[in-house]
Amino acid sequence: MNVKNWLSVMIIAVVALVYSTAYVVDETEQVVVTQFGRVVGSPRQEPGLYFKLPVIQHTNYFPKNLLLWNGEPGQIPTLDKTYLWVDVFARWKIVDPVTFFQTVTNTRSGLNRLDDIIDPAVRNFITSYRLIETVRLSNRELDTLEIGMEDAQKEQTGVYMITTGREKIIEGILKQAQPKLEKFGIELVDVKIKRINYVQEVRESVYGRMIAERKQIAEKFRSEGQGEARKILGEKERDLQQITSQAYKAAQEIKGKADAEATEIYAKAYGIDPEFYSFTKTLDLYRETLDKKSTLILSTDSDFLKYLKGYARP
Repeated sequence: MNVKNWLSVMIIAVVALVYSTAYVVDETEQVVVTQFGRVVGSPRQEPGLYFKLPVIQHTNYFPKNLLLWNGEPGQIPTLDKTYLWVDVFARWKIVDPVTFFQTVTNTRSGLNRLDDIIDPAVRNFITSYRLIETVRLSNRELDTLEIGMEDAQKEQTGVYMITTGREKIIEGILKQAQPKLEKFGIELVDVKIKRINYVQEVRESVYGRMIAERKQIAEKFRSEGQGEARKILGEKERDLQQITSQAYKAAQEIKGKADAEATEIYAKAYGIDPEFYSFTKTLDLYRETLDKKSTLILSTDSDFLKYLKGYARP
């Protein structure tokens, strides 16, 4: 083998040696070096280029930034025996990578440890308080008020007084879980309740009660509207009767005045010649009582035909 080939082999060997001994740590990582399964030296937590012994030493990388833990949603009863569907999440980080490696080994096992510690803490605190304590933070008066439910909400204000509140419950969960995680090199940064909901059976009962309340409010509005409608109709009928009576009174007054004036005119007209008035009235009477089909038998002394006697044919 010539010199050129030897040189190539040596270069490849040097590259392989450097590759197996050098390793890089970035800003989001921390490294624990082990030799035959035992930790060697201190953990590498600052970013940069580091070296280790080839073959016999290995690098174990762990995240240095915040990590997410999502709890498994489950049913938890409250102190007032209401079953809730609770979903919790947490933020955690590895603060002691050596202890974490020696006790937990990897992040998957770390999540399992969090399950074993946070879930019981959440269950313990939820079951120790009423439902309203896990929902509200304080006794701050609500900005909105349901129409038709003002009286009921005022009555319930005293019943639903907050003594602890959701924020303090979360603080209690954090304080209870954190000491148990320190021996694993884990710091629990924060715990939050993602979602709280009734279980299916309770939801159906709550929805049924809400529907009944809304129907009650709607019926109240309907009855009030019907009462107001009857009141308006009554006022309308009263006004109509008043207008009709006033109009009838005015019409009768005008008619009476006109009849009086007509009677006066007739009296003056017929007073000039009473005999002519009697004659015209008799003719009107003939027109009303006699027609072509009428048959009337009277004596010659009857006053009914007195104006026809002088005109009878011989």
